[in-house]
This record gives sequence, structure tokens and C-alpha cells, in this order.
Amino acid sequence: MQQQNIPISTLVDMYLRGEMRLPEIQRHYVWKATRVRDLLDSLYRGYPSGSILMWETDEPVPTRDFAIAQDSTAFVGRKLLLDGQQRLTSLTAVLNGKRVAVRGRKRPIEILFNLEHPEGSSTDSSEVESDEDSPVLAEDEVADDADDAEDGDEGLQEKLSKRTFVVASRNLLTQPQWVSVNEIFSNTNDAELLEKAGIESFKDPRFQKYSDRLKKVRAIKNYTYVVHVLERSMSYEEVTEIFVRVNSLGAKLRSSDLALAQMTSRWPNLLKQLEQFQEECEQSWFTIDLGQLVRAIVVFATRQCLFRAVANTPIERLKAGWEEAKEGLRFAINFLRTNAGIEDESLLSSPMFIHTLAAVSRVKDNRLMAAEQRVLLQWLLVANARGRYSRGSTETLLNEDLAIVFRGTDLAALMEPVKRQFGRLHIEPGDLAARGINSPLFSLAYLALKAAGAKDWYSGLGLSLTHQGKLHFIQWHHVIPKSLLKAKGYETGEINEIANMAFITGQTNRRISNKEAVEYLASIVAKQGEEALASQCVPTDHALWATDRYRDFLQIRREALTERMNAFIREKAGL
Repeated sequence: MQQQNIPISTLVDMYLRGEMRLPEIQRHYVWKATRVRDLLDSLYRGYPSGSILMWETDEPVPTRDFAIAQDSTAFVGRKLLLDGQQRLTSLTAVLNGKRVAVRGRKRPIEILFNLEHPEGSSTDSSEVESDEDSPVLAEDEVADDADDAEDGDEGLQEKLSKRTFVVASRNLLTQPQWVSVNEIFSNTNDAELLEKAGIESFKDPRFQKYSDRLKKVRAIKNYTYVVHVLERSMSYEEVTEIFVRVNSLGAKLRSSDLALAQMTSRWPNLLKQLEQFQEECEQSWFTIDLGQLVRAIVVFATRQCLFRAVANTPIERLKAGWEEAKEGLRFAINFLRTNAGIEDESLLSSPMFIHTLAAVSRVKDNRLMAAEQRVLLQWLLVANARGRYSRGSTETLLNEDLAIVFRGTDLAALMEPVKRQFGRLHIEPGDLAARGINSPLFSLAYLALKAAGAKDWYSGLGLSLTHQGKLHFIQWHHVIPKSLLKAKGYETGEINEIANMAFITGQTNRRISNKEAVEYLASIVAKQGEEALASQCVPTDHALWATDRYRDFLQIRREALTERMNAFIREKAGL
């Protein structure tokens, strides 16, 4: 195996010229913008940033497109990128201002550099050493720091000012110390950038500091990666095995990614089929992770959900499993949306529910009697609210439910494991104590309030996760403002309780900001009537809106919410 030290600028040129390709065993581009921010921060400081793995071959191997379009080239031989796709795609986008294709849409990755960043190491960014998924789920800085944003813009701006790189926002672009990283790389003349930053003369004490920092950003292009190149004589199967072993040892990929690699080495163009089905699901607002599609194949090919069965399962059986899986998953999505009111996957406490529902569809051949529909819906709502697949061994629990379904047992038998796991099926007020947005009960609260006719407090829009336009996206909102509760010394667990959350649009959330509840709730009642609060189970007793009465407020609302949540399940399941 050869080893070379290649600067980022050369690797990016190879990427754009089409001198490296992506084998089908690789997954698609998945990084969030915040992950790119952290990579740039690591490179700017000269931190270790992992290595790159390639395979040079003349063998005709199934490939897939990178997230950035490449030039066609008639080069001799091919270099297939086995590890480093996420980093090189991100760097190609940022250094050249290229748009990245993600789920059918092309968008730029816009990162800003802080000319006034503090000296020393960053305390907010995560060091990037590999192509692992980002632990940060947010798309941008404002979402990433949503907790601070609710307390007002000042806290958020102060936090961002301590960062070296951030994801771009219109607000930051108006501030002189923030410079587009794309502009830094596309413009070798600092005069224009320094002028925008308010530097009118080289005598300005900031002139040298800013110039040196811009030069340091551009030096990222000279950062060298260690590139390992596998030999031409290796077969595709052998390279796949190396890919699986390397990623297993480095814990860079999940078990589903490794199972997918094993499948694609025997099943050309599988990845394209999976991605086409993903796009079909997106039309119904459901995002199904590739790993869950791989698991669905395993479920129907082997009647259990463990990925380790892939290596010993004949390819024809896997292909037959995929045909069953597609039909089952279509039923699952439709049942979730139309029967349960679960509009997208974010309302599921675990994506594993789609496999049990899909299995029911195929075993019953899409012919469910009325009683079976009711018991399946009751099981789904209760198991989802309780976090059936979120505690203990997820795969063991899923296999237990799959065994019940595939045996053709009465669907009511699905309720027995839930009863054993949680002791009771109904929700009590104490279940909400110190439980926040990460609790499975949070989704049930949303579904129950939506079914009760809850609306946005200003626009009057009903609750939906599919509203058009950012201003109308539904967000959770602290009824008694978080910053005011913090000032009174309440604990974080109490402040962020489900019983302190209402569901309103993002625009309304910003308009309310951290106003006193006694002030803004009274205004809502005056304009929308008490029903606006009652439909969200918010007490209409003005005395309970005072910050000093917060614990009384929580107690009353817990009782109202649990009553509504239990009624919702009974109504939906026809009990």
C-alpha cells in the first residue's frame, strides 16, 4: 500500500477534474453545515484531521456521483475514494464556492470567519478527525444555539463572537468583523475585505492582525493529508472487506453502513434503488435513513433485524426482501400519517416502529379488520409515547415484536410486551415531571393538542409540521419564559418540562421572546379568546401565569395535559 502526503488544494483539484470517483459502497454526503464549520476550525489551527483512503484500479466498479459535479476526464486508471468523502466534498464546496447536492437540492455551504476571534483554542467547536456524522443535529448557528436565542439576541451574539468560524446568517453578514470564507479563498487581494471590515489605513492597529489571519485561513489549502492508496491488484470484494474492517475498527460507520457495503459488493446499483425509494418517501414528508432501509431488507429476508445476518444471506433472498420491504414501508408511512396523525419521522420516539408496521402489512396482506386496525393504532400510540424501542436493547425488543407479527398471532399480543416493560399503559401527571423535549411523551403532547384544535396564538394557523415558509414552522415555546425562570433560581429540569411547552409558529415565538407571561397571555386571551389557551391545556387562571407561581402552574398543566393525552389515545383507538 502506497502512502503519499497531498495538500488539500491538490486533492480538491483532483476531485473537481474527476480524477477520483466514489464507489457505490460509499454513502451519500451527510454533513451538516456546523460540521463543516468545525472542520475548518481544526484545519485553521493545524489540528490532526485524519487521513484519506483510496483504491487505484482499472476494474469496472459500480460508482455513484459525488455531491458536487465533476468534470469528465479520460485519465488512465481510476482512484476510488474509500474514506474522506465528507471532508473533501466540504472543502471543495467552501474553497471553490460550489453548491452541494443534498436530497435532490443544490445549496451552498456558507461559512463566516471572525476577524476578531479570541486568541487561543476554540471552546465551542469540535475537533474533526474523520468522516463521522456530526453529533450536532442543527442546520445552522441559530438552531444550534436555540436555547440562547430564546433568551434574546444579546446572549446569542456574545456566544457567536467567541467563535472563529460560524455558519452564515444575514444578521452576521452585516457586521464588519465577519467575512465569508468563500470570499477569502476567491479573492487574493485583502484590500477589499479589509475595507469592508472598517480598515481605512495600514496604520490602523487592526491591519496587521486581520491580514495575518486572512493569510492563515488561505493556508488551509496547503494543509497536507496522508493519503493511503490500495494496490490495483486487489479485487472489489477484497477492497470492500478492507472498507468494512477499517470502518469497524475506527467506529466511523454504523453497523447498517457496513451491512450496506457488504450488500453492494454483491448487488450492483442497490444504492440507487434505496435512494430512489428515499425520494419517494420524501414526497410524503417522511425521511427514512438509509440504515433503516437496509434494516428493512434484513427484516424481510431473515425475519429478524440483526445486521450480522447479511454476510450469510443469499443475494436473491435479500432482493426478495427488498421487494417486500418497499410495500410494507409504504403501508407504514400511510398508517402513521393518516391513522395516527404522525406527519413525519420526528414524531416517532424510534424509527424502529416502521419495521413492525411494515411486517403487519405483509403478514396481513394489507387486509386488516376494524378490530385489528384499532389495536394496532393503540399499540403504536402507547408504545411510541412510552419509548418502546428507546430503552434497553433496541434490536432485542424489535425482534420480540417481529416474532409476534411473523407468527401470525393476534395483533393484541403486541400489547403484552409493552405492559411488561412499563407496568401500565395510561399516562399520569407524575410522568411529566422533569421530562422535556427529548422524552417520548413530548410527541404525544403535540399530537394530542393538535387533535384538540390547538392553533398558533397570533396567526391562528392550526398545528402542522408541513407548513410552508420558515415563519410558519411549528416550534415549541416556553409558556413561562426560560430566562425569567432562570433568574428566579428554578432548576433546568423544571424550566424545560413538557408542561411548560406550547406549540406555536417560529414568528410568534420570536414576537413573544421573553415577555412576562402575565403580559403576553392576557393579550392573547383579549385577541383570540380563552379557547386559544385552553386548546393547548394552558391554565386560564391569570394568577397562575406569574413566575412566582410556576410550580402551581406546572401541577395544573400536567394534570390537564395527561388527561388530554389519554383521551387522545382512547379517541384514536376507538376505546
